[in-house]
Amino acid sequence: MNRTVLGHLVGVGLALAAGTATAQNVPGVTQGAPAPAPGGQGASTPIPGTQGTTPAPAPDTPAALPGEPADLAAPEAQGQAAQGASQAAQQGAPAATEGQPPPRSTRITLEQLVESARRTDARVEEAEAELRRLQALQRQAHWAWFPKFETVVGFGGPVPEARNDGLGGPPTTEATLEGDWNFGTLGVTVRGEIDALLPLYTFGKLSALEKAGDQGPIIGAALRERARDEAGFQAAQAFYGYQLARSGITQLEETAKRLDDAAQRINELLAEESAQVSRMDTYKVNFFRQVVAARRSEAVQGRALALEAIRLLANVRPGEPLEVTAVALPLEEEFAPPSLDKALATAEQHRPELVAIQAGIAAREQEVIIRERAYYPDLGLVGFARFAYTTNATPQRTPFAYDPYNDRTAGIGLAARGTFDIPMKNAQLAQTRAELDKLKAQQRLLQAAIRLEVAKVHGDLVTALARAKAFTEAEKNARRWSTAAYAAFDLGTGDTRELVDAFTALAQASADKAKSWFDVRVGIAALDRVTGTPRAGNE
Repeated sequence: MNRTVLGHLVGVGLALAAGTATAQNVPGVTQGAPAPAPGGQGASTPIPGTQGTTPAPAPDTPAALPGEPADLAAPEAQGQAAQGASQAAQQGAPAATEGQPPPRSTRITLEQLVESARRTDARVEEAEAELRRLQALQRQAHWAWFPKFETVVGFGGPVPEARNDGLGGPPTTEATLEGDWNFGTLGVTVRGEIDALLPLYTFGKLSALEKAGDQGPIIGAALRERARDEAGFQAAQAFYGYQLARSGITQLEETAKRLDDAAQRINELLAEESAQVSRMDTYKVNFFRQVVAARRSEAVQGRALALEAIRLLANVRPGEPLEVTAVALPLEEEFAPPSLDKALATAEQHRPELVAIQAGIAAREQEVIIRERAYYPDLGLVGFARFAYTTNATPQRTPFAYDPYNDRTAGIGLAARGTFDIPMKNAQLAQTRAELDKLKAQQRLLQAAIRLEVAKVHGDLVTALARAKAFTEAEKNARRWSTAAYAAFDLGTGDTRELVDAFTALAQASADKAKSWFDVRVGIAALDRVTGTPRAGNE
């Protein structure tokens, strides 16, 4: 029985927990997501496979355990772009791209972007390839009973003459005698051999191998789902980063317009030599106008980066126009996040990492059974067939005559096959049991890391929601303040200090409101991902 199949199958399961050891170095939650959301939201607990080592196998042990795809443990280009888009968008409110949009542009919504990322992301494609490989290993495990026909076919010559009476008697021609250079009539020989062993009873080793093989597709499907969740979450990050940029430009343009009006009014009052204003007021207003212009340039760059991340995640061809659907960041309906206990329970049921590592443990347990039964021999049906024909040799008709030139033999029978390397088997069994215990410990570590991650993301979401509601009210009051201050200044009853303070408060409150609702949107997507229940949108 080929145990290399088992090595491949249980190897992925073992690898699923190796990387969780990194969680021990983090006081909160392990940061494993290719692109964490601003403020630490959405940090992903890594699926093990890139950390930890496996002892070198002894002879006849399963092949080296394969690791997890590298891209699932390291940031990809898509993750970097999405992360950069979110960070750049937070630096200032973004502006729309200069110029008119192309006449034919691809309009994309959040649902379409997330679906495209979950389907076409390179990490998802790699995970699907890994799933197909594990499915092939499963089929290999289920066909391990099939006999291996070892076949040899040969053709050669020239062969010296060999003639006798066919009953093992003396040679009948002079050329048949050996010890001279008379080879007689030269000929050619053709021969073939076939040997096969069909296992009949292996003391449970074959059934254990099949059960281990069945865990492979479970592991592969879980890895694929994790890759899809990561890609979908990063798509939501990029989409809402773009919306933060889009809403920010509107706020900046509104502030810039009011400052322009104030500057014009100051110039008119200065021309009238009014005692209400002075040249110092012109300097103040011009200073804030330049600050707004600088923020706008930062916003333009952030918006461009967010759009490029969306193009990458949506798999849009280079040069193809792309238009992103405008969405207001504040939630249209009242939203209440689930309780922490409910979120933890959901994560324990749906997180693909937990499903994968449980399948890996099941596969490793089957390997322990195989190692325990390795002390018993394999019982099977042995068959063989041999054929040889030589053109210039007499076929022997008696079974007592040895005839290497002409042979037609076949046989079948029961056989027991095993080895007596007991010390080696003891060591292999101890190694497999230790690896199983290590995998179970890593499962507990992974469960703890996921609980910490869910608790952190849940807490960040609750905090962001409270902050968003507070900043929404603050922005309303700042808007009333700025309107009253501008009206008073226009009537001549207010000074520039009050006007600038009101505009500054409005700009700050508007930016804080947009950023806090951005955190809420991304926080909802992050909570869906860490609980294993991602969805296309957060409306």
